[in-house]
Amino acid sequence: MSRIGKNAVTVPAGVDVKIDGGVVRAKGKLGELTMSVDKDVAVAREGDKVWVKPLGDHKRARVMWGTTRALINNMVRGVSAGYQIELEIAGVGYRAQVQGKNIQLALGYSHPVIFPLPDGVQAEIERQVSITLKGSDKALLGQTAAKLRALRKPDPYKGKGIKYADEHIRRKVGKKAGAK
Repeated sequence: MSRIGKNAVTVPAGVDVKIDGGVVRAKGKLGELTMSVDKDVAVAREGDKVWVKPLGDHKRARVMWGTTRALINNMVRGVSAGYQIELEIAGVGYRAQVQGKNIQLALGYSHPVIFPLPDGVQAEIERQVSITLKGSDKALLGQTAAKLRALRKPDPYKGKGIKYADEHIRRKVGKKAGAK
C-alpha cells in the first residue's frame, strides 16, 4: 500500500484544480499547469482536497498511485508558491549575465555560450557567479538546471565549472612531479 498515495493533496486558497476525465489542471497566481493522468489511477476532488485512488490491485496501479499523487502535489505547490534552484559558477574568468530570455556564459571556451531559457523559467544572476532559476514547473526547472550544469561540469581536480549551490565536489589530488 502506498504511504504517499493514501494522503490527500490539500489545495490552498487561490489555487483552482479542475479534473476533466484524464487531465488535471492547476491554476494559480504563478501560472497554469496540466498533467494527463495514467489510466490505472482515478483522481477526484472533494472540497479543498484532491484524492488519488488505484484502479485495481496490480503492480502498475500501485506504482502510479503514489507517483500521480506526488506529481499533483508538485503542480499545486508550483502554481501557488513556485520553486527555485541555485547554481554557482567557479573558475577564474567564468561568469554569467542575463540577456532577455537568454543567459550568456563565459566558461573558458573560445566563445561565449548562449543558453536560451524555456518558457516558464526565469533567471536571476547575482555577482556574475550565482544563478537562481525560478519557475512553477518542478520538472522543467530541474531539467533546465541539469542542462545548464552540463555546459561545464565541475572538475574534481581544479574545482572549475557549474555546480548546484548545495552540491559538494570531492577534490582529487593531481599528479605529483617527480613521483616514483
